[in-house]
Formats: sequence, structure tokens, C-alpha cells
Amino acid sequence: MVKVFMGLPGSGKTKHLIELVNNAVENESGNVVCIELGQKLRFDLNYNVKLVDIAEYDCKGGFDALLAFVNGMYAGNYDITHIFIDSALKIAGCSETVEIENFLERLDAFSEKTGVKFTVSLSADLGLASEKIKKYF
Repeated sequence: MVKVFMGLPGSGKTKHLIELVNNAVENESGNVVCIELGQKLRFDLNYNVKLVDIAEYDCKGGFDALLAFVNGMYAGNYDITHIFIDSALKIAGCSETVEIENFLERLDAFSEKTGVKFTVSLSADLGLASEKIKKYF
């Protein structure tokens, strides 16, 4: 399962993400991971969340590198049940619609294979979302 929420900066995505992550850690039986760029969420999230500042790793290469990073995390911990990715466009350094669609489809395939749920925030105008992106809303 892949869920996407998007909106322009200042639209409340981060507050919504914090609520979702904290709810997941309280209600899910496995490990919850939140990938972010920087450490802006560290004081807002439950201490049981595995918070990953992707800036600490050499994860350059767009959505392919981000997906490889996710695969590596799961390979090291099969108890992960939910991965949240905050500001995926900033992490990947890409905002091309085709690339976003491909990334979400690959995440969805990974989710089906492993059972890991994904929640992804995208900082972009909601009105510009393609139908392939909207199917994950």
C-alpha cells in the first residue's frame, strides 16, 4: 500500500505527517521508519520511530537511489511495517512527473511483495498531479 499526500509548502503536510507517524507507531506491531532530509522532525516524533536523516548518507541519484536505500533498509530489518518518506521530491532532487509516477509504481510493487506500507509526502501543487499519482491519494 502506498499513500501519497501533496500540497504546496505551508499547506500543513508536515503536521499531518507527524500525526500519521505517531499514530502508526502506537497502532502497528512492527517497526516504523521515517526518512527525512535534515532533522526537523526529531523532537516531534515518538521516540520509538526510527528516524533517518538521509542527508547523513550518500544517497544521490534521484528516485533510483531512494528506492535502493529503502530496499537496503528492509534487507537489514524485516520487521519494518511502515516507511514514511517526507519531502520525497527534495530527497530525490527531481520533480518530473514521469519519474514520480515510476517511483510510486515501484514502491507499490515493493509493498505488495513485502507487505511494507508507504506514506510519501510531495511538496507540489495538488492540481498538477497526474492520474497515475492521484491513484495513490
